Amino acid sequence: MKYSQTWNLESIYAGGINSDELASKYTSVAIEISDFNQLVSKAIFSTETIADLAELAQVIESGLGTINTFINGWASVDYGNSIYTTHFDRLGKLFVDYAIPMNKFKKLLLQANERQFNESLSSSKLNPIAFYLRELRNDAKRLLDDDTESLVNQLDLDGQQAWSKHYDTISSGLSMIYTDESDGQSHRISAGQALNMLDGEPNKNTRANIMTNYEKMWGKAENLSADTLNHLAGFRLTNQRIHGRHSHLEQPLEMNRMSQETLDAMWSVVDKNKSMFKPYFERKKALLGLESIGWQDQVAPLTNIGDYKPSDISYDDAATFIIEQFSKFSPKMAEFAKMAFKKRWIESENRPGKQPGGYMESVPDLNESRIFLTYTGSVNDAATIAHELGHAFHSAQLVDLPLWRDAYAMNVAETASTFAELIVNDANVREAKTDAEKLVLLDAKMTNPIAMFLNIHARFLFEDAFYAERKKGVLTPERLNTLMDNAQINAFDGILETRHPHFWSSKLHFFIDSIPFYNFPYTFGYLFSAGIYAKAQQSSQDFENQYIALLRDTANMSSEELAKKHLGVDLTRPEFWQAGADLIKSDIDEFLSLSTQFI
Repeated sequence: MKYSQTWNLESIYAGGINSDELASKYTSVAIEISDFNQLVSKAIFSTETIADLAELAQVIESGLGTINTFINGWASVDYGNSIYTTHFDRLGKLFVDYAIPMNKFKKLLLQANERQFNESLSSSKLNPIAFYLRELRNDAKRLLDDDTESLVNQLDLDGQQAWSKHYDTISSGLSMIYTDESDGQSHRISAGQALNMLDGEPNKNTRANIMTNYEKMWGKAENLSADTLNHLAGFRLTNQRIHGRHSHLEQPLEMNRMSQETLDAMWSVVDKNKSMFKPYFERKKALLGLESIGWQDQVAPLTNIGDYKPSDISYDDAATFIIEQFSKFSPKMAEFAKMAFKKRWIESENRPGKQPGGYMESVPDLNESRIFLTYTGSVNDAATIAHELGHAFHSAQLVDLPLWRDAYAMNVAETASTFAELIVNDANVREAKTDAEKLVLLDAKMTNPIAMFLNIHARFLFEDAFYAERKKGVLTPERLNTLMDNAQINAFDGILETRHPHFWSSKLHFFIDSIPFYNFPYTFGYLFSAGIYAKAQQSSQDFENQYIALLRDTANMSSEELAKKHLGVDLTRPEFWQAGADLIKSDIDEFLSLSTQFI
């Protein structure tokens, strides 16, 4: 079947970014926020009052989320265009306006004593959102007086949020020249294009040339990037401190509903097992004809392996393959994927002017999702589609529940996506027709564990060190480079001969304002999904229902409770995380055994 590679945003609000429907939605949400503020300002705690206010709050949040997805969708395909700035500003002000009555709502929950509160939560009206209401009540204990909270939220528009948007301005204006070693021609490309090319460029000299100039390009922007990162982090640390948080990890752990013990157990297993990657990279170095492994070679594709000739995969073939493989684990996943392709929920066309990377965002008012990426025909791109479809499938399992049951944390959000990606990557390896093809696909599958165990660990180590030092004052670009270089040496266990010191500047994730420590949840999600995938392979006839039951609970309990209930494991113990590491070791062993004949 022929699928469109451009998405449909018109079904959200017809008429583009200057849509009359969008303008009307701005107005209606503003009125709902005003109504919510008036009602909560004079409210007295009762089960009925909390239920009514919670319902209105979820309507407002659904509207805000839909507007955000629509604006972000247009901005992603027209990256760097200043026309969207006013829309993001208007939306940001609505979020700030909403935060004022929401804080009052949180404080309203404190009017009841513990017994009264629990009795209310047991009612049929509140029980479905009881877990979320408990979280809001706990948040209320940290809140300052209403006027101060209002001021902090107002300052955030020109503080943390502004610095995050300033980074987009910096990155969208960057470009560089590189030399294609195959023909000696020079080309000018954007920062986003360079990043996309680094992962897939087969020529080692061209890849190295891109990396050298990419590092230089970000070096020229280091002063602007350093100012941005320092001030964004400074605002965040101040905000955390005035709300009674003394550790920079306290808030991200709360947001991910996981304990420090779980985080420590996960990283301890990563540290213990990172040496297993050394023989893999030694072998890959030989296969690629490299004298050493550089940052740009982490996930470089294998070429000239036996008689294998790589070929691009058409978008339609990738879609068909994904649907087919999903069906072997969950017919509902397969039908959902087919629907997403047919209804044009996915923007995948490879064209200039698009934002780098990929994402999935919900459209809560329509109970839909939208997926953004750039498809170039590689095996990794097909896996990326599966990854984002996993996110969308997760959200689709919650549409019959209250919106606050859809507020799952980022770490478990990465579970469904990585599970979907594992299905496709494993299927690619299984269906290889020759040893050479299998080796290439097995190597492509290693992209994820390399990222989760090594790359993301380096990001965590950098951020942990950066925030510890930022409490004492701003850091110079030179110091940021040193922290990043040290983190990469540590995380990669000395594997990389040349690194990417300006990675702190080039990586968008460090500049996201809404989520502190954006990176470690990916490693959690990868290893958590490995446990689910292992369970799926046990051929349980009821796996689909069990999997969906887990997804439906992801915003209804802590990460530790979720794992205990649905997998029967203790996340604070290393044994669970080690099981995921063992799966990676098995793939590495197969890679080493299979590749011997090609040396």
